Amino acid sequence: MTKGKVRRRAYEKEIFRLQGELVKLQEWVRTEGKRLVIVFEGRDAAGKGSTIKRVVEYLNPRVTKIVALPVPTERQRGQWYFQRYVEHLPAPGEIALFDRSWYNRAGVERVMGFCTQEEHARFLHQCPIFERLLVEDGILLRKYWFSVSDAEQERRFRARLEDPMRSWKLSAMDLESITRWEDYSRAKDEMLVHTDIPEAPWYEVESEDKRSARINMISHLLSTIPYHEVRRIPLEIPKRPPTTNYHRPPRSQQNRVPDVAATLRDHD
Repeated sequence: MTKGKVRRRAYEKEIFRLQGELVKLQEWVRTEGKRLVIVFEGRDAAGKGSTIKRVVEYLNPRVTKIVALPVPTERQRGQWYFQRYVEHLPAPGEIALFDRSWYNRAGVERVMGFCTQEEHARFLHQCPIFERLLVEDGILLRKYWFSVSDAEQERRFRARLEDPMRSWKLSAMDLESITRWEDYSRAKDEMLVHTDIPEAPWYEVESEDKRSARINMISHLLSTIPYHEVRRIPLEIPKRPPTTNYHRPPRSQQNRVPDVAATLRDHD
């Protein structure tokens, strides 16, 4: 194990405890009618996706939604830039996790030339205004930037490339982040100058060790929200009523899934 990394047993114990607190937070958001938006941004392969996965693992998908938008359509490109993100903002009692967000314009669009200089400058001007409006309207907005070194990013890229179960997570666009490392660094620095505002500050998550990053990010999120445990109405499982004259149709008349698992039951 690399020096400085959280041991697995300690990590699993703490992440499970934090996930229990996230369940309490979600219930507080739901019952109090709060609206919570969490923005996940950062370098490619910095651990955003795996952190989101741990955040939502035990949460109700009807309350907590992951927003990961595809490339905008031609119609959306002609709209006000923030328009397609607005429709995914949470209603009262909901949480929205943005797996990348409107900050695409400050990062990949800026570096890869997918927007004009004028569009980029307009974004940097409008973004703080947009976020202040969200906060003034009562939305709880948290923004996290996941940071990783160039060496660790390349190591994770190579691991994905060699793993057929994760190769889908690697695209030609991702690999551009290696050759354009400094361009992305400059774009991030410029973004922070304009959008790290008191109403919606950026919080940086060191993600060289993914386990540490997950624990640190979730712990910080919980510390910034004055939630409390909501007492739920106790439930009791009712007694099953006596059977009547119902008769189940013969199983031979139904299409059944083959019992493939039967071949494994005698194996360790």
